[in-house]
Amino acid sequence: MSDRQTSATSQGATRRRGARSQRTGLDSRARAWARHHRAMARDSAGRLVRHPLASLLTMLAIGIALVLPCGLWLTLDSARLLDAQLEESATLTVYMTPSMAEREAMALAETLRAHPDVGSARLVTAAEGMAEFQQVLGLDDALARLDDNPLPASVVITPLNTAPEAVRDLAGQLGSVDGVDEVRLDLAWLERLRRIAELGQRLTLALGVLFGLGVLLIVGNTIRLAVESRRKEIEVVTLIGATHAFVRRPFLYSGAWYGLGGGLLAWALLSLGGQWLAAPVQALAQSYGAHFSMPGLGLDGSAILLVSSTLLGWLGGWMAVSRHLAEIRPR
Repeated sequence: MSDRQTSATSQGATRRRGARSQRTGLDSRARAWARHHRAMARDSAGRLVRHPLASLLTMLAIGIALVLPCGLWLTLDSARLLDAQLEESATLTVYMTPSMAEREAMALAETLRAHPDVGSARLVTAAEGMAEFQQVLGLDDALARLDDNPLPASVVITPLNTAPEAVRDLAGQLGSVDGVDEVRLDLAWLERLRRIAELGQRLTLALGVLFGLGVLLIVGNTIRLAVESRRKEIEVVTLIGATHAFVRRPFLYSGAWYGLGGGLLAWALLSLGGQWLAAPVQALAQSYGAHFSMPGLGLDGSAILLVSSTLLGWLGGWMAVSRHLAEIRPR
């Protein structure tokens, strides 16, 4: 074998050994990184378990801070469902001219029923209207003495589109039909309900931001005390070459555990509170002839609550550790 071939063979072997050693180095570093994460997660959880009362009080403070915005969010969610039910019950009352005969009223009702924006139409004749009026007011004898029925025939219409703008437009169209004397609708209560819901949404957002900052402060103060208690240890590991990421890692896991525990307590408080209030709320709704049940978080809401609380705890820990690591200098 010539010297050139021998040199090429040795260079190829060197490159293969270098590639293998590089892959081995990357794999070993990745495994070491994963092992350290697992170890820090277990160690930080163990530190919380070794001080159960202090950990529980911190988690309880976080849970209480999360309960109010979550409860308001659930209330607004149920209010949106109620708003949809109320929109479905929105109706128009079309009053015909008082002198219209019953046959003409039936024909006009069929005309109104054929309108493309009308979902259903129920004719209330003048005689039926008088009977309902007598039943409601209890004035059978007084109204029976009237020579003529002063009430006109009417049509109760349920529109297909129950948005306030669409209902107003439909009322204007029906009011221009021959034989229609007046169209009445009352959407002021629906608009007030929507304004209240919009105010509630903004209030919930503001409270969520404020209480989220409160969670950051709670976790940050707790992690700050933990950093101060381990200050000497941090100085030693920093002196021998530990990076800030290495030092920060256990405290980040501690913050995440605090956030997760607070989220679980908030979930438990919301569940127990909903069950405690369910019976009286249902009884109150039934007294008004309505069906209402206390809303629950469900699977998606529970996941959002727990993930958000964990991230808030992690972020609070990161802010506290980063601030104090900048102040700690090994001596």
